[in-house]
Amino acid sequence: MGSPVFEEFDPESDCECPGCVSRRRTGSNSPPARFGGHPAAHRVVVVATAAAAALGTAHAVPALAAPQTSERPDVPAGDEPETPQGGKAPLHGPAGQPARPGGLAGPVKTPPTTRADIIRRAKEWVSAEVPYSMSSYWYDGYRQDCSGFVSKAWNLPGNEWTGSLHQFGTRITKEELQPGDILLFHNPSDPEKGSHVVIFGGWTDYTHNYYLVYEQTRPTTRRQTTPYAYWSNSDRYVPYRYKGLTTVAPGTGDLVGTNTGGGNRPGAGAAATTMPFPGRAAFGPGANNPYVTQLGRLLVERGGARFYASGPGPRWSASDGWATVAFQEAQGWRGAEADGIPGPSTWALLISGGGRDIASGQPPTTGTGQGSGSGGAIGGYPATGAAGAPSAPRVPAYPGRGMFRPGAQNAYVTQLGRQLVRKGFGRYYTKGPGPHWGEADRRGVEAFQRAQGWRGGAADGYPGPETWRRLFS
Repeated sequence: MGSPVFEEFDPESDCECPGCVSRRRTGSNSPPARFGGHPAAHRVVVVATAAAAALGTAHAVPALAAPQTSERPDVPAGDEPETPQGGKAPLHGPAGQPARPGGLAGPVKTPPTTRADIIRRAKEWVSAEVPYSMSSYWYDGYRQDCSGFVSKAWNLPGNEWTGSLHQFGTRITKEELQPGDILLFHNPSDPEKGSHVVIFGGWTDYTHNYYLVYEQTRPTTRRQTTPYAYWSNSDRYVPYRYKGLTTVAPGTGDLVGTNTGGGNRPGAGAAATTMPFPGRAAFGPGANNPYVTQLGRLLVERGGARFYASGPGPRWSASDGWATVAFQEAQGWRGAEADGIPGPSTWALLISGGGRDIASGQPPTTGTGQGSGSGGAIGGYPATGAAGAPSAPRVPAYPGRGMFRPGAQNAYVTQLGRQLVRKGFGRYYTKGPGPHWGEADRRGVEAFQRAQGWRGGAADGYPGPETWRRLFS
């Protein structure tokens, strides 16, 4: 599975206003403003001048048109996300004009689905690069706008809109968010053009300031790292969880078997689930597969988030081992039964949602003199005791792209270079690293970015916030 390409919106100014965010997305393809300032303002001048010439001298036209007033606070007019949406409509759309927004007719139907299926359906549009449209319908019948995208991911029987999606979900808090939940912004004063909804794909950092978003926006469906809750109107997005969510895939029946303990002992009962146990060989040092990602996400849901410095991924790490130990010990298992490598019983409890959650703030005790039967190894790594249980490393604050430019000289360049050397990307340095930004720094960053699977503009050698986070994680 290839690594996603992250768009790192952070120009030299590091301004996070929606206008600058929008210009970062298109700046590489847009000519610079003639006399500096914002290109949008220059275009208004041109339009106003042309209008004045066409009307002659009968009416005086101001050189710069007054900006349109925005009804949303703290968001400049014209800078909101361009995500107009259609109204409620059946699959494949109505025969005539799109239906106007309105109340739900009859009881709300919430077909059962799993988190994995929600994300899988969302990824289908990401892979297909479905073009954004508030009036067109994709071959699966869902409208190609933000609310149609969520309707598809949640497998709803029709196309909903931001004014009705909340009826299919239960309101939750930020800390309760899990993959497959949504963040909904419905603006009654401008519902079709001023609202937006996105799918939460998981936290990308332990501070819960950034998350992976799946959203339908111009020009096509995308998946990328996004600040919580969104680029604009952040305080107006509300988290919701789908009411029909289940841990069992529809049509597979109830889980078979029970688990009342037994750890990873041979013969311990294991539930028949939608994701069969792949075997212990799928886990441990060197493992790199989707089962490791699934394990990490399940452990995070059961209270293991503190063991991860960044979102769980396909490569096995000590964080996976320690989180597994904590979950196993929460079931009362010790010694060889809590060695940090999931066996069939550990896997069955995680998949089915059974057993006890990881206690908050309680470090694992295996390997601290209580007789670990795994030769002093935790998750395949040497045990260091409870005091050595890894805590989430603190990632230094990203200083901004302006610190890493030709001619830059500052302590952040030195800090970056030293971390590149620690990570094994320092072969371009003939001396140093030091405070002067140079080609050796840029090539080292580029090599690191390419190691993440990024290409093109995402591997330009200049560290953005996601490069910085990964480098120091």
